[in-house]
Amino acid sequence: MTTEMISLRSLVGTTLLEEAKHTPEIYVLDSDLAHSTTTDKFEKVYPDRYVETGIAEQDAASIASGIAYMGGIPFFVDFAIFVAGTAFTQIRMACYANINLKLIATHPGMDGGFDGASHHADEDIALMRSLPNMHILIPSNPEELCEAVHIAAVTPGPFYIRCSRDNVPNVKASVKSEIGKSKVVRDEGSDFAMIFEGSVAEQAFDGYEKALEQGFHGKLINIFSMKPLDKKMILKIAGSVKAIVTVENHSVIGGLGSAVAEVISTQSHHAKLCMIGVEDCFTESGKSKQVKEKYGLSGENILKKITETLKD
Repeated sequence: MTTEMISLRSLVGTTLLEEAKHTPEIYVLDSDLAHSTTTDKFEKVYPDRYVETGIAEQDAASIASGIAYMGGIPFFVDFAIFVAGTAFTQIRMACYANINLKLIATHPGMDGGFDGASHHADEDIALMRSLPNMHILIPSNPEELCEAVHIAAVTPGPFYIRCSRDNVPNVKASVKSEIGKSKVVRDEGSDFAMIFEGSVAEQAFDGYEKALEQGFHGKLINIFSMKPLDKKMILKIAGSVKAIVTVENHSVIGGLGSAVAEVISTQSHHAKLCMIGVEDCFTESGKSKQVKEKYGLSGENILKKITETLKD
């Protein structure tokens, strides 16, 4: 892929700074990972609107909920495993109260690489989408990250923004981002529709191009809004293509593939579904790209799965 690659994690601090220029109610909270998540950039400009809790994620989520209760707009930024996992009980109670809590989760899925199974967040989508009132946005490029932060800042209620640590293609968004809407990135036919979430954009783009090179004709769809889901789009393609392939840096249990299956299962006739993601296992330590390849996230494996699904 010749497109410039970029880590969205590296843009979190500047994105929050830009949004804060127009929204003075924004506060940022960190749990001893400010440099890794780049929120230290926000601290330098707005120290009075920045809260460092140390390694105390439950406290950070609770403090953020208190700030929201008092009229602020708190963004708690941390690794996905700590945001979704360690602070789950506090986030669940914030959703119960429908508090205006905003979460930005970096290092999702296997993006933690060498940190291994203890830090790989292969279950965070499943956890967050199970919570009533929670919105989930997954940007796939810098423009969508800015739009996701803005949407969260101006829309009441809890938000979970899943932000890649690994590089993704730095491509301009095809259309403006909206809650509840997906995006058709490419449409070259109706053999298949590949639906991907933002942190696996590189692999999805690569697999899509490889499929076209092999003579398949299909659609490439960026889900962006994981919750609420674009059910209308999913039902439309389920009735017009031969196969749907979901690609996610996440477990196939409870993630994007499961969400798509829940939608199309309401129809008596629909396209075959193939889920590409982590099977029912814990992933291991190593270079992120190599770990992802081992667990099926590569252009070659995506092509293999498309080929097998269309031949069945």
